[in-house]
Amino acid sequence: MTDIATSRRRPTRLRVGRGLYFLAMLFVTLLILLPILIIVFTAFKPVSEVNAFPPSLVPGTWTFDNFERIFTDLPFARLIFNSFVFAGGVTICALVFDSLAAYVLARIDFRGSRVLLVVIVASLMIPFQATLIPIYQLVSDFGWVNTFWGLIIPRAADAFGIFFLRQFFLSLPRDLDNAARIDGASEFRIFRSVVLPNAVPALLTLGIYTFVNNWNDLLWPLVFTTEQEMGTITSGLTLLTGPSGIIPYGVMMAGSLIAVVPLAIMFLFVQRRFIESVASTGLK
Repeated sequence: MTDIATSRRRPTRLRVGRGLYFLAMLFVTLLILLPILIIVFTAFKPVSEVNAFPPSLVPGTWTFDNFERIFTDLPFARLIFNSFVFAGGVTICALVFDSLAAYVLARIDFRGSRVLLVVIVASLMIPFQATLIPIYQLVSDFGWVNTFWGLIIPRAADAFGIFFLRQFFLSLPRDLDNAARIDGASEFRIFRSVVLPNAVPALLTLGIYTFVNNWNDLLWPLVFTTEQEMGTITSGLTLLTGPSGIIPYGVMMAGSLIAVVPLAIMFLFVQRRFIESVASTGLK
């Protein structure tokens, strides 16, 4: 009888445990989605509801005035274009230079390679803010302030990207390289025709990470651009002020929502390949 009673309790406990787990996950999901919902609903609220107290989550009156104002108060179309050029340019440059450096460190043996790798990894420990002023001085000396060159070139290579791709390249069998060398292929031909096609998962992962990181960056474009026409979406939103210096939160939320749309569309198109890339990168 005791064994029968115990066996009956186990399914009940299992169902209760699963129910509690589901409720906990639902609560965490709502906490994560709450800021996003606030942005979405605030973007469609009229000014009277945005400043109302106590505040309400769902707008009583839906309006597109905030989206119209974001394009009249700021050169927002230009800021979107600048963001694409900045984030896209950095991503392309980083993929090219990081992959070249990673290939050399992973597939070519030369004296000092380990020391060079240690220096690259150690540079990850240096706070970004500590190098901001020296980089700005160099950019200013070249006359690249308020230019795309000044935004993109200093970020054309990244220590994290080099280390990440090097670790992936090390996982690829060297027999592929040796077979190509026997056929008379040069190192660049091996890199372009053998290594890169097998590194698509890692390149896609790094590309998405780099694009999103630079698209959302505020400090870099804020420092290296002083003209409104050369700003990005993130730096442009900091210029929003209303009468008497009051921040129009509805307009700011509308701009933030527009800024999220390209990232969401990009992820929808590549989500399956991206998830497969992360999984395969982890397996390798």
